[in-house]
Amino acid sequence: MNSQTSAASPPPARMWKFFVLSAIGIVMFFVPVTIAGRDTIPLDHIVSGVRAAVPGVLPWYALALIAAGAAHPFVTGRWRRTATDIVFSFARLVGLVVGVMLVFGIGPDWLFAKEMGPFLLNALVIPVGLLVPIGAVFLALLVGYGLMEFIGVIVRPFMKPVFRTPGRSAIDAVASFVGSYSLALLITNRVYLEGKYTRREAMVIATGFSTVSATFMIVVADALDLMGHWTLYFWSTLLITFVVTAITVRIWPLSGEPDEYAPDVTPQPEEDVQGSRIAAAWRAARATVAADPGVARTIASTFKDGIVMAMAILPSILSIGLLGLVLAEYTPLFDVMAYLFYPVTALLQIPEPMLVAKAAALGVAEMFLPAALVAGSAPAVKYVVAVVCVSQIIFFSAMVPSLVGTQIPVSIPRLIGLWFVRVVLSLVLTIPLAHVLF
Repeated sequence: MNSQTSAASPPPARMWKFFVLSAIGIVMFFVPVTIAGRDTIPLDHIVSGVRAAVPGVLPWYALALIAAGAAHPFVTGRWRRTATDIVFSFARLVGLVVGVMLVFGIGPDWLFAKEMGPFLLNALVIPVGLLVPIGAVFLALLVGYGLMEFIGVIVRPFMKPVFRTPGRSAIDAVASFVGSYSLALLITNRVYLEGKYTRREAMVIATGFSTVSATFMIVVADALDLMGHWTLYFWSTLLITFVVTAITVRIWPLSGEPDEYAPDVTPQPEEDVQGSRIAAAWRAARATVAADPGVARTIASTFKDGIVMAMAILPSILSIGLLGLVLAEYTPLFDVMAYLFYPVTALLQIPEPMLVAKAAALGVAEMFLPAALVAGSAPAVKYVVAVVCVSQIIFFSAMVPSLVGTQIPVSIPRLIGLWFVRVVLSLVLTIPLAHVLF
């Protein structure tokens, strides 16, 4: 009985982990600091420091991860589990070929155009290849010592009715906006494999919260001359993104996702709170700390997850992402797809409705492409496109490969359907606001 009591309620001395380690995780992910004139979260500073210290090594480091990621599904046999696994496993082989060509400087001229291979390698592959494993170390501190459980109990009355997800998913939502979609997906995958999210909940969180970071939103705002309206842009984008998510959880395709847990895991749904919510949150945090196998072991386990996820993401970025950029640059595909959204943009009377519709379509390939397309347009057009390219969340150059790199079951046709729904809802919410503000 005594051992059971101890397991359920660790001695007070052990709760230093909840305060100290969780605080380190919060600082690393959520507290921007200014270093050398650059204001961003400490984790981003670390990644930038590594890039500056050993720039010549990083392409080879990325290539090693790409090669390991291309081989991994065939070595483990995972490549033949589902049709999606088959497609992406062979896509990773293509990504390996592209990676070899980029690192060794061989291949057709179009591949080395600034907006093609070099963009994918330097702006996506190398940063993600560093961010995910390094972030995994601090992720262990953020989610492993009771903070997620404590906050989950507190905010469950909001998260559950609004987003139909557990309270602990609030950590994912915040991590996405201040950190990175890749790190948010790493959190989601880890919690899903622990039996704390169902498949439906994991998909809602992955496709509803795991958007680009606030840091990247600054890049978009700067490119479209919106920094003078930064506060308005940031908070309206945050609000619109989450309103769209609250709607999409109630309709197809997310409403059709099964409420089943990952195979071979013990389900750990959030329990109903009896009595004081603060007291219940504290009990949940204490129970998590009691189950800690040790800081070193926890960090090592999460770091391994980060390496495996980076291996899965990087080759897919180079294959799927390159395909999207090629289609955008050399084919009329997105001019045709623009007609999917033209009725909405025309009906809502945004200036240059066809241009906005094409920008909305382009976002599925790479979320920065829409901003480049409307850089010379009216302020209202820039604002709408800047919001929609973030609130759409789903894009194939990096987010989709990152999601497929998790163990969450993914249907590509449903993902495309969800992208379409999110874009339409984002346009419907953003364009009237643009008329008022601009």
